Amino acid sequence: MPRDLPPPPARHQRANGAFEVHFATAARGPGAPATVLRHLFQQAPLRVLFPTPEPDEALTAALLNCAGGLAGGDALRQRVRLGPGARATVSTAAAEKIYRSLGPETRVESELSLGSEAVLEWIPQEAILFDGARLHRRMRAELAEGAKLLAAETLVFGRAARGERLTHGSLFDAWRLHGPEGLLWADALELNADIGDRLAARFGFGGAEALGTLLLAGADAVMARDLLRNLPEAAPGAATLPRPGLLLARWLGPATAVRRAVAAAIVTLRVAALGLPSRLPRLWTT
Repeated sequence: MPRDLPPPPARHQRANGAFEVHFATAARGPGAPATVLRHLFQQAPLRVLFPTPEPDEALTAALLNCAGGLAGGDALRQRVRLGPGARATVSTAAAEKIYRSLGPETRVESELSLGSEAVLEWIPQEAILFDGARLHRRMRAELAEGAKLLAAETLVFGRAARGERLTHGSLFDAWRLHGPEGLLWADALELNADIGDRLAARFGFGGAEALGTLLLAGADAVMARDLLRNLPEAAPGAATLPRPGLLLARWLGPATAVRRAVAAAIVTLRVAALGLPSRLPRLWTT
C-alpha cells in the first residue's frame, strides 16, 4: 500500500443542539389553573433552565447555549408548545454570538405552537453576527383560536462594542405566522455577498448597527400600535398593521439604542396586551 499519501483534511466538530418544551395547565388549589411543564427534551449544547418567576410573572424558560456561541456548520432546533390556556415566557440568558464561518452556514430553526387561549412571550436577547458570519434562521408560529403571541428578536451587524461592522458573510432570516384560518404573515430578509454595501447604503440599512423586529398577534393591534407610536423614540422605527389583529414593529439604528427601543416596546405591550407586569423579565436585566 502507498505510504506517502497526505493525511485527510481535518474535520471540525460541529454542534447539533435541540430542545423541546411543552407547557400545559393543571389545577393547583382554588383559582385559575397554573401553567406547568409537561415535557422537556434537550440536546447539547442547548439547555433550558426554569428560574423561579416573580409571583406576578408567567412561568419562565431560560435558554442557554453551553458552547458560548455558534460557528459555521452548527445547527439548533427549538420547539415550544403551549396547551390550551397555558402562559409562558421564553428568553435567552444572554445575547447569542454567531462567529465567523469558514464556509458552512449556522442554521437555527424555531417552532412555536400555541393552543386555544394560550399566551406566549418569545423574547430572546440579541443575536450578534461577527464579521464573516453566515446565519440561516427560520421561525414558524402556529396560533389556535384566542391565542396571543408577543415575539421580538434583534440582529446586531458586527461587534458594535469593538467597532466591528459586518462587511462579508450572509444572512437569511424568515418568519411564518399561521392562525386558525391559515397563513397570517410571511417575511424574509436575505443579505449575501454584498452584505457590507447593503448595510451601509443610504437607501438600504443606512449604516445601522442593528435591526429589531417585534410581532404581536391575537391582541388589540390598533391599541398596541398607538401605544408604540407614543413611546419616546430610542431608535428610528415604525409600527404598522399588516392585517387586522396583527402588529409589526421594526427599529434600525445603533445597537444599544435598538435594544432600548425593543425593551421599551416589550414592557409596554406585555402590560397592555398580555396582562403581565410593567417591567422586563429578570433575564434581560441580570
